[in-house]
Amino acid sequence: MNKAPDAVLTKTFESRTAQLAAFAAGLRHAHVPPAVLRKTEDLLVDWFGSAVAGHSARPVESIARFALAMGPATGPSEVIATGASTSPHAAAMANAAAAHVVEQDDVHNGSVFHPAAVVFPAAVAVAQSIGASGAQLLVAAIAGYEVGIRVGEFLGRSHYRIFHTTGTAGTLAAAAAVGQLLGLDARQMLHALGSAGTQAAGLWGFLRTAADSKQLHTAHAAGAGLMAAYLAQDGFTGAADILEGKQGMAAGMSSDADPTRLVDGLGSRWATAETSFKWHASCRHTHPAADALLQVMQQHGLAAGQLARVVTHVHQGAIDVLGPVVRPSTVHQSKFSMGTVLALAARFGHAGLTEFEEAFLAPETQALRDRVEMVLDPEVDSAYPRQWIGKVTVHTHDGRVFEGRVDEPKGDPGNTLSRDELSAKALRLAAFSGRVAAGLMARAVDRLWHMEQCPRVGRLLERLP
Repeated sequence: MNKAPDAVLTKTFESRTAQLAAFAAGLRHAHVPPAVLRKTEDLLVDWFGSAVAGHSARPVESIARFALAMGPATGPSEVIATGASTSPHAAAMANAAAAHVVEQDDVHNGSVFHPAAVVFPAAVAVAQSIGASGAQLLVAAIAGYEVGIRVGEFLGRSHYRIFHTTGTAGTLAAAAAVGQLLGLDARQMLHALGSAGTQAAGLWGFLRTAADSKQLHTAHAAGAGLMAAYLAQDGFTGAADILEGKQGMAAGMSSDADPTRLVDGLGSRWATAETSFKWHASCRHTHPAADALLQVMQQHGLAAGQLARVVTHVHQGAIDVLGPVVRPSTVHQSKFSMGTVLALAARFGHAGLTEFEEAFLAPETQALRDRVEMVLDPEVDSAYPRQWIGKVTVHTHDGRVFEGRVDEPKGDPGNTLSRDELSAKALRLAAFSGRVAAGLMARAVDRLWHMEQCPRVGRLLERLP
């Protein structure tokens, strides 16, 4: 491997990008507080349920067929819920696509980033391939979360307006997780991040035409990040200043990047533990308003038929992402329609997978959907993305007006899901997919709760039903 001059290396390793790489490379099990390890097991179970459910979706089946066709036909890594096995790269792509399609995967508020969908597919596939332990898998996942979240925070709100952060920051998150499993040193990890960053991609334009690209974003991020780490292990070099440089990610993808976010509290602030779970099966931007609407309806005994108009007071990010979706034409697109989500929540008490599949185009849903509007709220906007506040004004047909407010939507760290709720959610997702028997799924979830004690990461589903 060619080595750069000492002066260049010294300068390189003073950068914040290099400090982040060194942290990811040097992270060890002993460094991580037990509470963060437990939270990572929670996130693993939550991801697993979404991955199982997602493999039934048509766009995911397309990506999985492509990945398996590129080969090999058999290998050490599992394509979850299908019974197939293949290379780590192909499995990571297929499982990453699956994890993000039913809109039940986790999210970190401050970075507006869905870590699980890109970190766990890559990390699990590689852990299965190299015979890593469960503890090593958890540490690798934490490295991925910590890197990806900080990159998302660094890129800022302007980035998210055009770019899907899970596809962009997620590529570096996957590289960090795999690099940690491969034992990359700080220099190699920096190269891995450089190669990941130059491949980072994902644009919000797909929402306007109900295209399938969102699943491609996560598949590409997991696969490209995995490749970047393996290339770095082999001596391949990447841009040393991929994040902060004059021709790096911030220069091309952001107008409000904050480099201090890259190293904020490294080793003391565990961003992994700040991650939220999803309760409703929809874009997270809809959740605060849905919870605030349900609060009003429960407090005042309102039924969906009594709602004449609902005004949601939102941040600009919600308007940017959800605003173009006025009359959704597919189930997936409807999950990015504020009106559809609130209509389903009002009608059924929860906007879940079944409600979307069976009722997103029902006349009652569409009628209420068209009576929901979004308005920019200065308080909500100033708090975002650190805090996602839900505020609604509800007008009834008989002339009453009610205000609702939720400061922490269900699933946020201060209003989190219990392990019982996470288990039930995973089993519900598996039942929805129809691919995995209830008993098999229950046994798999039970093993995942004890991942730290696992001497070797094998198949997550030991056998098909």
